[in-house]
Amino acid sequence: MYNIIQILLIIDSIAIIIAVMMQPSKQQDALNALSGSGGELFGQTKKRGFEAVMERVTAVLGVIFFVLALILVYLSSH
Repeated sequence: MYNIIQILLIIDSIAIIIAVMMQPSKQQDALNALSGSGGELFGQTKKRGFEAVMERVTAVLGVIFFVLALILVYLSSH
């Protein structure tokens, strides 16, 4: 059981890396934060399409990662 959970954790880790790398870059937001510019302060729009899907996928994979990690800790202590 321990080995199966460990393999699932490794697969999930790789999936998180892929999901994060596929997300669109937010360079303009970082530039605004560094320069102090409020460029689109009131022009914030709701994320749609691919960006929203990738954000949800990354969040779900993160939750799965932490659940699997907690299960591994429990199994290793008993």
